[in-house]
Amino acid sequence: MVSKIINATEAKVGTNIIIDTESYTVRKIDISKTGKHGHAKCRIEAVGILNGSKKVFVVPGHERFGVPLVEKRKGQILSKGDKKASVMDLESFETLEIICPDGEVFASLEENGNCEYWDIEGEKIIKRKL
Repeated sequence: MVSKIINATEAKVGTNIIIDTESYTVRKIDISKTGKHGHAKCRIEAVGILNGSKKVFVVPGHERFGVPLVEKRKGQILSKGDKKASVMDLESFETLEIICPDGEVFASLEENGNCEYWDIEGEKIIKRKL
């Protein structure tokens, strides 16, 4: 569920936006104001939250983007598998299978240890060890 909608000129570095149904974090933004009757143009460099893919694009300043709802939660690692971990949420005590695309973070995870995972529009991802 999109929490709010912003114009391209309102996006700042670190803002999460939705592009083509994927969630991205803005890494760099350049806003250029054009002539007398022109529109502002925004050149945005963004990195995917879930897959780490980079995207660079230019849009008019009045282009609108959705801002995804990102929930940061804590969980306890029950077991580790192939790039996935079985995590028990520390608030609701439900057990979830969550991917961890970052190999360095996945290697640092240990059973019965705690981690922080993000719920981004229904997709869950382990972000760091606690």
